[in-house]
This record gives sequence, structure tokens and C-alpha cells, in this order.
Amino acid sequence: MKALLLAMIIFLSGTLSAQQSTQTVRGVIRDEVSQSPVIGATVLLTQPEGTIPVGTTSDVNGEFRINGVATGRQSFRVTMVGYEEQRLSDIVVTVGKEVILNLSMTEAVQQLNEVMVTTDRSGDKSKTNNELALVSGRSFNVEDTKRYAGSLSDPSRMAANFAGVVSGDDSRNDIVVRGNSPSGMLWQLEGLNIPNPNHFGSFSATGGPVSMLNNNVLSKSDFMTSAFPAQYGNALAAVFDLRLREGNNQKHEFMGQIGFNGFELGAEGPIAKNSKASFLVNYRYSTMGVMKALGIQVGTGTAVPDYQDLNFKLAVPSGKNGKLTLFGILGSSDIQFLGNEVDTTLTNLYGTENTNTRVRYATNIVGLSYEHTLSPRTFAKLTLGMSTTREKFSGDSISIVTREAFLSGESKYNTGKYSAVLHLRHKINAKSSLYAGVTMDILGFDLYNRAIYQGGLIDTVRVDVKGEKTLLTQAYAQWKYRASPKLVFTTGLHLQHFNLNNNVALEPRIGLQYAMGRGQSVNLGYGLNSQAQNIYTYFIQTPTESGVSYTNKDLDFTRSHHFVLSYENRLTDNLLLKIEPYYQVLYNVPVEQRASTFSALNTGSSFGPSDRDSLMNEGSGKNLGIELTLERYFSQGYYFLVTTSLFDSKYKGSDKVERNTAFNTKYVLNVLAGKEYKLGKNKDHVLGASIRTTLVGGKYFTPLNLEASKIIGRASYDDTQAFSVRQNPYFRTDLRFTFRKEMRKSTMEFALDLQNVSASKNIFQQTYNPRTNRLVNQYQQGFFPVPYFRCTF
Repeated sequence: MKALLLAMIIFLSGTLSAQQSTQTVRGVIRDEVSQSPVIGATVLLTQPEGTIPVGTTSDVNGEFRINGVATGRQSFRVTMVGYEEQRLSDIVVTVGKEVILNLSMTEAVQQLNEVMVTTDRSGDKSKTNNELALVSGRSFNVEDTKRYAGSLSDPSRMAANFAGVVSGDDSRNDIVVRGNSPSGMLWQLEGLNIPNPNHFGSFSATGGPVSMLNNNVLSKSDFMTSAFPAQYGNALAAVFDLRLREGNNQKHEFMGQIGFNGFELGAEGPIAKNSKASFLVNYRYSTMGVMKALGIQVGTGTAVPDYQDLNFKLAVPSGKNGKLTLFGILGSSDIQFLGNEVDTTLTNLYGTENTNTRVRYATNIVGLSYEHTLSPRTFAKLTLGMSTTREKFSGDSISIVTREAFLSGESKYNTGKYSAVLHLRHKINAKSSLYAGVTMDILGFDLYNRAIYQGGLIDTVRVDVKGEKTLLTQAYAQWKYRASPKLVFTTGLHLQHFNLNNNVALEPRIGLQYAMGRGQSVNLGYGLNSQAQNIYTYFIQTPTESGVSYTNKDLDFTRSHHFVLSYENRLTDNLLLKIEPYYQVLYNVPVEQRASTFSALNTGSSFGPSDRDSLMNEGSGKNLGIELTLERYFSQGYYFLVTTSLFDSKYKGSDKVERNTAFNTKYVLNVLAGKEYKLGKNKDHVLGASIRTTLVGGKYFTPLNLEASKIIGRASYDDTQAFSVRQNPYFRTDLRFTFRKEMRKSTMEFALDLQNVSASKNIFQQTYNPRTNRLVNQYQQGFFPVPYFRCTF
């Protein structure tokens, strides 16, 4: 009788709304730990009081479906006896694509007649997918990458709005967190540790001008900045834990898009009729050539970046409780900067008039995973993966007299990684859960780097290694204990072993969360983290009388202690205040054996790898700061995000003098806001606008020695004054205007991004020009409009 009544309600509500565009909202509800289906959960569309409720219940597979949901932003409430209530706010519903929600519910610690706890892990950005992350973590979704001004649909650029993250470089989307080098980042995709997922991302970097991660295939993902859960290792700065969404397994859908990142085509749907297996694929090709043909300068002078990528995911159910998934990202890019073609009157972020640079990159990531709910309390997932990177570089020096080009250097960096990852989760009871796993990465590499000086008189091979392999093994165990609805405790250990030199690290992790009521909570976190050096560093050659030696090969892990205190206050249902002070101590940092200012903590501030040999683990560093986040989640047509960070980042080289790191900008302020207006007879068309303003303290840099530069004919820096001179602050404002139109069977979206509308002249770098014997300031991107069009059907 109840089922019949509910069906009649849904039917009537669909009939009454026939005049307005509608769409289907469906998904799967699973237990947070065991991933077993939650049967009989109620999913209700939140509507004004006094109206007929619209909703459904989950079936034996945890699946639910609500037809006839009006387009626009909708909110849902999910309830189930014995589980904490969950709310999903402002879910975007469009005609062109079904809304598929994959939800995880947390078992209630106490019965409903004692305490009612309401959570919003799926819709709350302050809650990560990983329930073990109690501090310094937040999530993001596809809508954020599209909505935020200045993000250009790039997850890395979007993350620059988060507290603790410093931007300030228009040429690359490196993620600089709390004064750490971007090389301290860990990228994960579906549980696999992956290489730099960016086009034009050099071997030693973790960023690039354009991301290979396509926001059209991403699902809700996590970003963490310290004291990570025990499952994450080999990282010092931050973790980007990325998830790919699954394709629609009941209906074929298509997407076409043109924007800054390229021309794109996407498709998804069931692999076969009456099959729950699905596919999702998206292909993209660069639009820079088109922009240049239209006379739009993109900040790279006459050089045209060329790139393409393919993102895909196939999901196939295996029996009642299993699923097999194949996923991957394939990308390639290349560009040439020819000095004789450089227009010196225009901004050129990479090329200069006295050099030729030719680079070609390729990155491929493929994974196959099998997950199985072993019992209502136990879940296991095994992932096998392979990733390869290819980088080829050649450069010329151009004579300032004859303009003839001479080979100045060449490099080839090829790497391959074969990975196996096993994760286990077991729920002992509603209060206590165990997590464990093992990751094995077999690393293979061919590395070659050669530098040539003085027209070929000096020829130096810095690295030359072929066919080498090594193994990095990581394991973890973590326990989560929910003593009460107000108190949560986690503790764990992470172990890693590097076979190249038999270094071992054992890392404890601790987290504590106490809810004080009225939306307030205090969180504590501690973690010891270790990271191996870039594989290039271990094989830098030191010339000897008998040949060469590898003086860096026995370098230990660089390590750091993370201490974090976090205070959160849910001022209203949609307004969050978060204050987070932190302290990070780094040690075992590679520095030179001779007294010098060099430290590996500054790597990643330039495009190429460091060639320093004869290193030892005697350096140190520290990052101290406080962050503030004030965020209003999208509601009633508007949202805003204000983040500010005050910090100090210092290091000591082998000369034992404390200096600023290359990333010590001291402060960063981001102000982001957006508003949407409903248009049309049925209010199902949307006009939106957003603004983002960023102010970053000036970077510290090492001054050029002009006299020494004149003598040798290239830039020479005064290392005795390392990172002692500060640039002017970085400032820019971006605007974004959007319009979404609902058609009968499709949705069209238009946008215009106005980058750096104030045309602020932010310094990119200071270089030496041997032709003019002068110091030259190179500036970053000026005003730059970016159009965007997207259609889903």
C-alpha cells in the first residue's frame, strides 16, 4: 500500500510539472566502510512545506530513481534507520544529462531516540571522500572547476582558491602548499600513484600550463594539505586524490565543448542493451592554433602549443557484489620556441630571443581495478596499473653577433611504472573500523642529460642511465574509533621501503575530532611524512679519475613532522568558518657537502631538474602559518569563498644560514564570489557571473650578478645573497560570465572568462640578455579573454 501511494505521488508530481523541463535523478547508496548496498533508504526531494513530497526508496542493490525532477538546482534528503541522515544541497539538474548520485552513508553510533546526527559528506566540501581525513582536507566537484572564475576547468587552478595554496605563476598550474615545493605533491588517480598529469609538465615538475585531467569525467575528489591519513605516503606537501565518475549505464549521452583547454568530444552510456556495464570517454585537442590564427596572443609569442588527450573509464559489474573497472588518461604535447622568431615587444613566458627550445612530452596512465564486498562488513579493492612518461628536449644558443644557432643541450627522460595496490576495509561495529593496504611500484627509467657550453668547447653529461629498475613498497594500517557522535579518533602507521638504497621509513599518523555542538568542532592532526628524491637526483654523475660515480645514490628520504589544529564553525546551514594554524618541521633535506646555500626544498621553482651532486641529508626547513576560510555554499542563487593564509617558510643549507625558501610569499588572499539568475517562463534558463581576486606576496629570488653574467655571456646569480630580494606582490582579477539554456532534449552552456581584467603587470622572472648586456624583466599574462561553449544531449 505504501509503495502504491508513493508511486502515485511520483506520477502526479510528474504530471503537474509537465510544463517545465525535467530530468531523472538516480544513483546507488552504499555503506561508507563496507560498500555494501543500503536497502530501504528513503530519498526525498526537498521542497517547500505544504507541497506533496517527491521521493523513492533504495532497492536490494541500493539503487534509487526519481523521475520528473524539475531542472535547476535541487536538494535531497537521504534517511535510513540506523544511519546518519544525509543532505545534498543545490545539485544541478539539466535536460542534457541525467543526474547520477553515488552516496555513502555512515552507520549511526547511537540510536535515533538518543541523538540525531546529520551529515552531508556527499555535498559538503569540508568533508572529504576519505572519512579518515579529519584535518587539512576538503573536496571539490566538477561544478567548482566550471563555476570558479579563473579556473579554466582546471582542477589545479581551481585548488589555488583553497586556503594554504599559493598561485602567482600564470605559466604553470603548480600547486604550492604552505611554503612547500610543488615536488612534494602526491597525485593519485583511482588509488594509483601517478606521474605529473599535465601537458608540458617537465620531468622534475608536478604542474604544467594545461591539465590532462578533464573535468567532464572527474567525480567528487579530495585535496589534503597535511597530516594525511596513513594510506598516503611518499609526499611532504599535499595530496590530490582524484576519482573518475562512471558513465551512465542506462542511457547514451553525448557532449561537445570548445574552450581554453581545447576542442572536446565526449560520450557515455551502457556497453550493451540490458547491461549495467558502462563506458565513459572524452577526447580533447588544443585550440591554441585557432586562437593564434584569430590574432589572439596566448602569452607564448609566436610559438603554438600543440596537445591532445584521452580520458576514459569502463565499469563492468561482476556478480552481485563485485565490479571490474578499466580507466586511463593518455596525453601528448609539444612546442617549439625559436629565438629568431621571438617578438621582443610581446610577452613570452617561455622563449627568449637568444635561445631555441624544442620539447616533446607524452604521459600515459592505465589502470584495471576489481572491487568486491566480501561481506556486509568487509570490502576489498585490487588495482593494477601502468604509467609511462616521455620527455625529449633540445636547445640552442643563438650567437648575438651572427644569429647562428649552436646546440646547447639535450635530454631524454623516459620512465615506466608498474603498480599493484590492495586496499581492505572492515567495519567491526558502528564505532570501530579498520583499514589496511599495500602498494608496490616497480620503477623503470632511461635518463640522459647533456649540457654544452661555449659553442661546443665544454660538453658535460650530467646523467646517463639506461634500463635501470627499482621498487618502492608502501604499506599502511589505520583504525577509526567513533567513541560518540561528538568524538572521533584515528591512528595509523605508514611504512615504506625504497629498494634502490634500502631506505626504510615508519610513519605514525594521529587524528582527533571533537564536535562541541551548534555546528562547532575542534580537530587535531599529526603526521610524520617521508619522500624519496626524484629518481634523476640519485643518478647525477660526479666525474672521477677513473670515470664517474653516483654520489647521491645513498640519499635518504626527506622527512617532515606535521602538526595541525583546526577549528570549524558552521555559522548557518550554508556558511562555514574555518581557522587552521599549523607547524611543519622538515629534516633530512639534501644539501651540498661543501658549505653552500643550495637546498632541495627549493626544487620546482624552475623548469628543469637540479644537477647538484655530492649531496647529503643534513639540511632542514620549517613552515609556520595560520589559514582562514569563510565559505558560503551555493544557496539562494549565490555563493562566496574567502581564504587567506599568513605564513613563513624558511630553510637552512649546508652553510647553516636560515633563509627564505623560493616559495615564501608570506601571505595570500583569495576572494571569490558568484551569482546566478533564473530566466525564462519556467525559470529553467540560468545567467551567472563570478569574480575572483588574488593577492599574493612577492616571491624571494636570488639576484643576478651582472658583471659575472657579462663575462660568461649567460645569467650568473649571486648565491651569497640567495633568496634575499623580493618581487612586488602578485595581483590579478578574473571575471566569468555564463549562460545555461535548457532545450527540449539538450542543454547548452556559454561562458566568457576575462583573465586579468586589470591587466596587472606581474613579474614572471628577471633574466640577463647578452645581446644588450642588460637585466630584463619578463612579465606574466596580460588581459586575456577566453570563450567557452558546451552542449550536452
